[in-house]
Amino acid sequence: MAVTAPRHFLQFRDFSRDELGHLFDRTRWIKERFKRYEIYQPLRDRTLAMVFEKASTRTRVSFEAGMNQLGGIAINLNRHDTQLSRGEPIEDVARVISRMVDVVMIRTFGQDIIERFAAHSRVPVINGLTNEHHPCQILADVYTFIEHRGAIGGRTVAWIGDANNMLTSWLQAAAVLDFRIHVSSPAGYEIDRNALPADVASRCESYADPMDACRGADLVTTDVWTSMGFEAENEARLRAFADWQVDAEMMGVANPEALFMHCLPAHRGEEVAADVIDGPQSVVWDEAENRLHAQKALLEYLVCGKVGD
Repeated sequence: MAVTAPRHFLQFRDFSRDELGHLFDRTRWIKERFKRYEIYQPLRDRTLAMVFEKASTRTRVSFEAGMNQLGGIAINLNRHDTQLSRGEPIEDVARVISRMVDVVMIRTFGQDIIERFAAHSRVPVINGLTNEHHPCQILADVYTFIEHRGAIGGRTVAWIGDANNMLTSWLQAAAVLDFRIHVSSPAGYEIDRNALPADVASRCESYADPMDACRGADLVTTDVWTSMGFEAENEARLRAFADWQVDAEMMGVANPEALFMHCLPAHRGEEVAADVIDGPQSVVWDEAENRLHAQKALLEYLVCGKVGD
């Protein structure tokens, strides 16, 4: 009897527009029940293994709390809790763990690590973050925009800062969900447009001046200037990114109804001014909370399939 290969969520474009629409609908439904203190536990007796090779606050709390709220349990595994620290091949770890749990979330370094794990896993694998992609964050971010402003299709998102894993996932989201991305990064930190797939490149415009990128945008978003793994470059990055702080002037040229987002943690006075992140256009706290609800919808879909329609 043929065994059906599990679905994974390793990068944003792994799901179609229809599948993402289903997840956004389920996120709203699950969140509304949560706010009414109504128990919903479709994952009773199911287990999530969380493998952390990179430190985390929001990813761990949102996945662990989410799995518990869905009726299941979550097991936290740091690198030093496993034989990975002693050189066990990732393929062998995948073969073993996936025989014992129902779904796996991994937060690690290179995308190749999670791709190799997924290739040898019997159960769904979720990318909690890699150097190249952060799809769960963008799932929550897009849902947060929908929650506040309606459909994101046809809108404009301004990305101000480093061409990092967040931007990569935003660009994939733009291609799948049909919106535009305005990108502004300092010289030497720009996205390689020649490496972008055609459907992504057609939705991306690059600007040397961050003010031009923000002009008319429906959402302005950014991230820390120095991501994990680049700490040795911190001083150079502080100098290079000095003019890329999202401030009131940048928000002032965006759409008057524009939102501000940041995946957190944030450094007020560096990538964002305090009066922006703490101001009326900021939805960063809703955005952070929605990691919980969007990931519950994701867990439900990967473990149970499409329900609720």
